[in-house]
Amino acid sequence: MKVSIHPSAISGTVSAPASKSSMQRACAAALLGRGTTTILNPGSSNDDQAAMDVITKLGAKIIHHSREKLVIDSNGIDPVDTQINCGESGLGIRMFTPLAALSDRELVINGTGSLLKRPMHFFDEIFPKLDIAIQSNNGHLPLTVKGPLKPVNIEIDGSLSSQFLTGLLMAYAAAGADGVTITVNDLKSRPYIDLTLDVMKHFGVEVINDNYQRFSFVAPVVPLPSGDGFSPENFLMPAAVLEKTFVPSTYTVEGDWSGGAFLLVAGAIAGRITVEGLQISSSQADKAIIHALQDAGAELLITGSTIVIGPAPLKAFRFDATDCPDLFPPLVALAAYCDGLTIIRGVSRLAHKESNRGLTLQEEFGKMGVSITLEGDEMKVRGGLGVRGAVVHSHHDHRIAMACAVAALRAEGDTVIGEADAVNKSFPDFYEKIDSLSHRRFQAKEGLA
Repeated sequence: MKVSIHPSAISGTVSAPASKSSMQRACAAALLGRGTTTILNPGSSNDDQAAMDVITKLGAKIIHHSREKLVIDSNGIDPVDTQINCGESGLGIRMFTPLAALSDRELVINGTGSLLKRPMHFFDEIFPKLDIAIQSNNGHLPLTVKGPLKPVNIEIDGSLSSQFLTGLLMAYAAAGADGVTITVNDLKSRPYIDLTLDVMKHFGVEVINDNYQRFSFVAPVVPLPSGDGFSPENFLMPAAVLEKTFVPSTYTVEGDWSGGAFLLVAGAIAGRITVEGLQISSSQADKAIIHALQDAGAELLITGSTIVIGPAPLKAFRFDATDCPDLFPPLVALAAYCDGLTIIRGVSRLAHKESNRGLTLQEEFGKMGVSITLEGDEMKVRGGLGVRGAVVHSHHDHRIAMACAVAALRAEGDTVIGEADAVNKSFPDFYEKIDSLSHRRFQAKEGLA
């Protein structure tokens, strides 16, 4: 699909999408619990749908699904299919593979699109230490795994992605880990681990976090009742403590700062808008977009979960995106309109995304007249010199499509985005939300660019 965007000012109120990071973790926790979990404000992106498909194949049942809530019943990992497909979700493949390995059945884990090219050698290195049989395609998908996983003290490299650690933390807890530790070297994207730990705690599982270097598991201590007539031998320990597993719960999916960042940047460059549904207290790494917007000089007013943002004279800024690499695309769109040279650190985190985002941003924004240079771990964006409309391509990357669309809002001339439907991966109604802020902003066309 192609989308054509005609520049003009925007105004109004728009809501942030549901966080797929929060949604997928909640689906995993619901799968690991024994009973019925209700997820409020569930997401509808491709990654969210893939997560729902995975948990049903691993044994959960979806008994209600609407825009308002998702109700899941589960009795823990009990696969009903030997073929598991995580779609194009990097979090999905890295989180659900350790969970699938809790089963003693041989399962094939696969994906689609760019996920087939992403490195998965982590599993080849770590799984044999956990008594899991594994076979990969030279460190890539598909993976064939057979457990059950046995928690032991291990040491892992956290420099490539925190998503592997998310899967191990959940799998260890579900396997009843007690007195064991996961040691992590050079962990990146720490806020995403905060989100994982927050979700686990919400579902009754606590992990001891020692400065993001060691994560320890111990059985919870339950105080014995006291008083007349109490008999220790007749005391029944709560089932969740005996099984050391996740407790079914009601969980509300947060608004997504990753998708919301594009809406906020749109307001900063194209018109005063109100964005609702973003919690400033969130553990999500991408809430750091607020600091970049402040440093750039955008007009900002934050009240609870409501953010009013509008244009102002924008200046170049410096930003370290090492722990929030998904912010690179909206930051580049912002920097294109900031006078001077903006420097963003963390380019090394961009190679293994849906596209090689450093090179893709350089190529597509170059078509729009924005100069981007890559030097070591830094991206330098020369802004304030004008942005021109152009024919660009998403490279099948949802965040590239959204970055180009936002930058096009104040460009000189129309912009046509090829493979624009890549946004369905994380933000299916992105164009509709932008359009709601200004009528006839874009026109979707069937066909490929």
